[in-house]
Amino acid sequence: MNAKYVIGATIAIPLLPLLYYQGKRIRSSVPKLPEATGVEGLCPSGSKRVLRLLSIGESTIAGVGVKTHAEGFTGTLGKEIAKKLNVNVAWKVYARSGYTAKKVTKKIVPKITWDKADIIVIGLGGNDAFTLNNPSEWRKDIYALIEGLHAKFGNIPIIFTNMPPIKEFPAFTPLIKFTIGNLVEILGNELNKVTANRANVYYSAQKITLADWIGRLSPNATPSDFFSDGVHPSKLTYQFWAKDIADFIVDNDEIVNSLYLDDGNDSNNGNNVNKG
Repeated sequence: MNAKYVIGATIAIPLLPLLYYQGKRIRSSVPKLPEATGVEGLCPSGSKRVLRLLSIGESTIAGVGVKTHAEGFTGTLGKEIAKKLNVNVAWKVYARSGYTAKKVTKKIVPKITWDKADIIVIGLGGNDAFTLNNPSEWRKDIYALIEGLHAKFGNIPIIFTNMPPIKEFPAFTPLIKFTIGNLVEILGNELNKVTANRANVYYSAQKITLADWIGRLSPNATPSDFFSDGVHPSKLTYQFWAKDIADFIVDNDEIVNSLYLDDGNDSNNGNNVNKG
């Protein structure tokens, strides 16, 4: 059993009623934003090659906080990869707000209609932390997700994005930032161990902090610039985050060398691709 988790759980158990009350109050005060529309698209590059990108996960991958996926995380990721690797990127999003790793495996993976993909990007962790999933169960859930995806698509690269920076969320109370924020970091450490032991599975483990992003973007930026509702990313954040993940992918020779790039048939061997 993870020692940090045990210590954190021991501290948190007496605080559960207060955590529940604060969480309920936050849910009532934060506006309920819809998921982004336009779940698939094509980012052209002028090349004859096509890379098929699937993005899977919770509310951030579902694009809560932006109107369309084309202007959010997945669309921006596709554009950046297309530009950096000189390939056409066909992308599709399979994500739902509130989903944990276990729900993604059980409810999303079986519904994926593509019969071929070249790379999968996964964003999870927030809901597993909020549901107080423990590290051992989280590991099992992640292993099951990886195995399910590799069984469906073969040994293609799977990239897990950074864990959500819960300690930075403006809408959250100090207590929630401490308890849930610490738990999501523990789950991130477990994810790092899981991916280190699996071939062709990667984790962008760099911790996201607003201080770092503000320093890289503009000293005049404020925390409110990075959030659409105090919890979910803003358009700026989605695009900045997607560019970071694109760099993580293209700067890794193992990932790039393992990508299967076809001869440019936009039909994707039977998979319909819409330009977006």
